[in-house]
Amino acid sequence: MNLKKLATLFAATALFATPALAGEHAHGAAAGEHAHGDAAGAKLSKSDQAKARTVEITVTKAGFEPAEVRAKAGEPLKLVVTRKTEKTCATEIVMKSEGVNVPLPLDKPQTVFVKPAKPGTIRYACGMDMIAGKIVVE
Repeated sequence: MNLKKLATLFAATALFATPALAGEHAHGAAAGEHAHGDAAGAKLSKSDQAKARTVEITVTKAGFEPAEVRAKAGEPLKLVVTRKTEKTCATEIVMKSEGVNVPLPLDKPQTVFVKPAKPGTIRYACGMDMIAGKIVVE
């Protein structure tokens, strides 16, 4: 790969990782917490956040663990995502359908709220869309 192509790739990658372009962050959220809306893009209410089921997701050399999360339509989820390795491209979690793009600093849990609106599959992945997992909604 020549230097010009590498610079273009680097610039594109940096664009996706830019927090200002990464989506809506809830005002008043605690440091490291990001509240994101359901498929319609609305922010989760404090009531939904309070009753959300917590799911721990870890990023390891193998990828997102667990790689599959099960949920019911309308069930609010609190995903607590912690990157445990530097040897990964999963330095953020992205859910395009939910408008989520949250940086994952090493060893610092990040909270993402989602409320799947309907049955189906919600894909979560790294910013380069190479390492992925899914939320299976019943």
